[in-house]
Amino acid sequence: MTAPADTSYMRLALREACKGIGRTSPNPSVGAVVVRDGKVVGRGYHRKAGTPHAEVHALRAAGDAARGATLYVTLEPCNHTGRTPPCTGAILAAGISRVVIGMADPNPRVVGGGARFLAERGLEVVSGVLTAECCRINLPFIKYISTGRPWVMMKAGISLDGRIAAGPGQCTRITGAASRRQVHRLRDTVDAILVGIDTVLVDDPALTTRLPKGVRAPRDPLRVVLDSRLRLPTSAKLLNQDSVAPTWIFCGPGHDPARRKALVAAGAVIKEVPLTGAGGGLDLAAVLDELGRNQCTSLLVEGGGQVHGSFLAAGLVDQVFLFVAPVFLGDTGVPVVRCDAEHWQAALPTLTDIAVRRYGDDVLIEGKIVKTTNDFCEDLKK
Repeated sequence: MTAPADTSYMRLALREACKGIGRTSPNPSVGAVVVRDGKVVGRGYHRKAGTPHAEVHALRAAGDAARGATLYVTLEPCNHTGRTPPCTGAILAAGISRVVIGMADPNPRVVGGGARFLAERGLEVVSGVLTAECCRINLPFIKYISTGRPWVMMKAGISLDGRIAAGPGQCTRITGAASRRQVHRLRDTVDAILVGIDTVLVDDPALTTRLPKGVRAPRDPLRVVLDSRLRLPTSAKLLNQDSVAPTWIFCGPGHDPARRKALVAAGAVIKEVPLTGAGGGLDLAAVLDELGRNQCTSLLVEGGGQVHGSFLAAGLVDQVFLFVAPVFLGDTGVPVVRCDAEHWQAALPTLTDIAVRRYGDDVLIEGKIVKTTNDFCEDLKK
């Protein structure tokens, strides 16, 4: 049984870890606290890939007080040299006597190595404290390190009758200001945003993160457009908005070379992938593979309905965010998902681990679609 104190201090470490969400890719978000004689003497979190890990920040903050203390860390300390030295060495050098770990390293090549290394050198090692919570903040990393693909989140603002626009080709603002602010907070935590070309032609979105100044500066993720025939105008905000975030266009073979040249000159990065299925749509699995190869661990799919339907039908969605506004748009409205049920891979996608929250007059329904990635967290708790 986990001691109440261990649970309490691990929650503090989780609080530290959350400070790095959206800034550490392709690394996980990790937090650590050092406790001696019932007092927290050091805290830290991983801030960016290639910089010191959470344990190092916490140990530096603790200084000499780390000797004989307990280190609480949300993820198993690394025992290999990457862009930074192994954290196990820093833990030994600091004189820590006990290490409490939230979750094992999900990398199948190194899982358990850090905990084992420390235990073999005489430290008391306790694992599996608040594992589910530690997994939850790192689902993108877990999927990425296990499959090479990003964690895919589908987001939409919808009416009570499941519509995302009043009619085809119409730009319709459905949700309220509070929901839109939350969407920008969500964008601030992901590596990439994806939309279909029809959404761009209708809405001309910038796909940037617009938040008031706070503890940390907002960050614009990579912008991704599915555009099999390269119809994106060179005047689109995606190519002209004042943002350092690049814009990738995924297209199919046989596109117009002149259009490609013009879009590249306007600043776009063109990625060609195969077409698939009777409809000749882009191979979405190939899109995810290419994003993964470029260390993208999380992807926010913002529509439209055809794109949502294609991702769901291919079984590629991991999590869903539906902002439901208290309005009806009727039969002429555009559905949030456009795909015949007969095209689902096996069964209609069903949400689990559902959370419901209020944003102004809107209601957010959030849930996950069960995948083998989630099963990893269950394995860690056994």
